[in-house]
Amino acid sequence: MKIVFLETDTLGNDVNLSRFDTLGETVKYSKTIAPEIPERIKDADIIVANKLPMNESTLGKADKLRLVCLTATGTNNVDFDYTNRRGITVTNVRGYSTQSVIQHTFAIFFYVYEKLRYYDDFVKSGGYIETDIFSHFDKKFYELYGKTWGIIGLGEIGRGVAGIAQAFGCNVIYYSTSGRNDNGDYRRVELDTLLECSDVISIHAPLNERTRDLIGEKELRKMKKTAVLLNLGRGAIVNEQALYKALSEDWIAAAALDVLSVEPMSPENPLYKIKDSTKLIITPHIAWATVEARQRVTDEVYENIIAYLNGKERNVVR
Repeated sequence: MKIVFLETDTLGNDVNLSRFDTLGETVKYSKTIAPEIPERIKDADIIVANKLPMNESTLGKADKLRLVCLTATGTNNVDFDYTNRRGITVTNVRGYSTQSVIQHTFAIFFYVYEKLRYYDDFVKSGGYIETDIFSHFDKKFYELYGKTWGIIGLGEIGRGVAGIAQAFGCNVIYYSTSGRNDNGDYRRVELDTLLECSDVISIHAPLNERTRDLIGEKELRKMKKTAVLLNLGRGAIVNEQALYKALSEDWIAAAALDVLSVEPMSPENPLYKIKDSTKLIITPHIAWATVEARQRVTDEVYENIIAYLNGKERNVVR
């Protein structure tokens, strides 16, 4: 049996992949571009990939291919009509990064909410040495206690964020993007109500036809001028041109993002022009990427392969 990893760089060089070698011949490529896929997998039984396209043009010559293991939850890169027709099983990984994303949500929130970059620079630039008082108040920030935290997408991550926001003393409300989520622990509201009432809005929803450009100019204008917008769902849920305008013209106080519509970031992205770290922080899609979560991904892929070899379904997607 031959296993081919197509993009190990998306897992990091510190994760342990050695136990895959016990399953058969294992080939590991750090990076692969789509035109290289057919040659690299032509004699593979199993391939492990992340965001590369999985369709007839990339898989068509891999006659032995039986299993595609994705090192992610999202499956937008898979042509299921083709894989189902070929009888190729596809698996993903789920729930591996929940705690990591919850943690990162609050890390980037407090970075902008408490103006931490400004105060860090103030000290390291020597400003705190030169001041004649023990404190410094030039950039104002506020208590989180008593504020309203609105959540778009109350799945597992959203619920985790809600619980911590509640522990900080927030009133938590949420909007269900599917319209089917009824959680008795928190108050469900319509989107307009959430936009108008929330001091903090965090997005933890998937990207689909209902959520693409969900937050545009009209929605941003409904938010409080003191509000902070967080996006840890998918980049295209927030219209980036509208957000640039909202931050540049002070419609809202700040934004903190871990996802963008095009990744890596396009030089044409208007948000690249905003250099004020008290208004905007963008992290490069790392909310999921703690050491523990990345190792958990590889462990889940291994278990998916073992299950498949034993004739069992585990994390199969169609």
